Amino acid sequence: MVQTSDIQVQPQSTPRSQAVWWVIAGSLATIAVCMALRLDRPMLPVASGQTSGGAGGIFAFSAQLDNDSYGVFMVDVDTMNIWCYEYLKGGPKLRFAAARSFMYDRYLENHNCEDLSPSDVKALVEQQREQKLRSR
Repeated sequence: MVQTSDIQVQPQSTPRSQAVWWVIAGSLATIAVCMALRLDRPMLPVASGQTSGGAGGIFAFSAQLDNDSYGVFMVDVDTMNIWCYEYLKGGPKLRFAAARSFMYDRYLENHNCEDLSPSDVKALVEQQREQKLRSR
């Protein structure tokens, strides 16, 4: 007679339970490869262009300024001005980065240049309007 108490039965792993482990391992490997390939980009998407507040015609937008710098754009729609503060990483500091009036910019139809002052844009708009009047 064979005593059954001496025989230990080990549960066999089924092909289905092995497949689950392979799916988990494959998923983790895919995530690791994706993270390694995107080292130059932030892990989470940047909240660009989201209005964080506005009162009295002044609105604030958070934005990414460069590969590794972030800031806040402020827009005053009443006076038609835009300005920007850059967040400095060394501590809780903001640096005034840029400002511009867009009063005349909106009248330009076809222009792309970074070195124009608002008075230059005003002159271009006036030239453009004169040319349209002459061509009629």
